Amino acid sequence: MSRAFYVYILASAPNGTLYVGVTNDLVRRTFEHREGEAKSFTKRHSVMRLVYYEQHDTALAAITREKRLKKWPRDWKMNLIEQGNPRWAGLYDGIAQP
Repeated sequence: MSRAFYVYILASAPNGTLYVGVTNDLVRRTFEHREGEAKSFTKRHSVMRLVYYEQHDTALAAITREKRLKKWPRDWKMNLIEQGNPRWAGLYDGIAQP
């Protein structure tokens, strides 16, 4: 069985503070951010809304992509989000369904 890896972007609100992360369990990690389970940037800045994610086949591919996205200018990240999620809808409920 192959494992998937995800790069994701959280936002505090539409056009708000952004956070780029990587995980091998998107549902669990997004839940942790939403619940503020870790003392982190996302908790301090109320960055809890999953607005973008992409799947990768390897950890290396996901980590490489995450590092690239983190270097992107803010407007590039916003454009990436808006290509697939123009209303900045929270995507958690769609991925957390059984």
